Amino acid sequence: MRKILVVDDERAIVESLEYALERDGYKVLRAFDGAEALKIFRSQKPDLIILDLMLPTISGEEVCHLVRKESSIPIIMLTAKDSEIDRVVGLEIGADDYVTKPFSIRELVARVRALFRRTSGESPSHQERKESFSVGPFVVDGERHEIRYQGGVLHLPLKEFMLLKLLLRNSGRVLTREIILEQIWGPNFYGDNKTVDVHIRRLRERIEPDPTTPHFIKTVRGVGYRFDLENVD
Repeated sequence: MRKILVVDDERAIVESLEYALERDGYKVLRAFDGAEALKIFRSQKPDLIILDLMLPTISGEEVCHLVRKESSIPIIMLTAKDSEIDRVVGLEIGADDYVTKPFSIRELVARVRALFRRTSGESPSHQERKESFSVGPFVVDGERHEIRYQGGVLHLPLKEFMLLKLLLRNSGRVLTREIILEQIWGPNFYGDNKTVDVHIRRLRERIEPDPTTPHFIKTVRGVGYRFDLENVD
């Protein structure tokens, strides 16, 4: 049974999510502040975290940042903030999805299911997700669910792994932001194109010798992105 850590200082929200998620077959772990969340994360090893940004003791942003140093576990940010900058910050620090309050419990549970499908390969694209191939120094191992670069494994959060794999599989071809959103986040994603830009920037920081002058992931102005074969040895 998959374990989900729900972190929010509003007990009513935690209990509502616990009821809905347990009905859907998940085991729910509860935390009401940031310090407790980190303790449970390290001791119980949940499979996904639903994380409020506004928390006592340690902020949700800091919890997310610390979790990302140790794990690529899927994280859904949950917050009352709804400005564009807050959404971008949430994605910048490693969240895989972002839901603002008030929210639909049914929608949130659907997003949890979608993240798990992508993680486990239970979606219709299961065979594609398990494919293995190489592009220059990058080796995609679908069975191990990892990408190796220059002999080492890239430790990537789920969305960055999927995004890099998509770019590598289509190396030399331009992918629009809309296509990337549909392929990685699904047709029912409620965010905007800036989500793609944030994840591209994070990928560049991991694989580019100089992220400010991309060697591999090129921007095609006004269109999208292309993984550049010409610069891959």
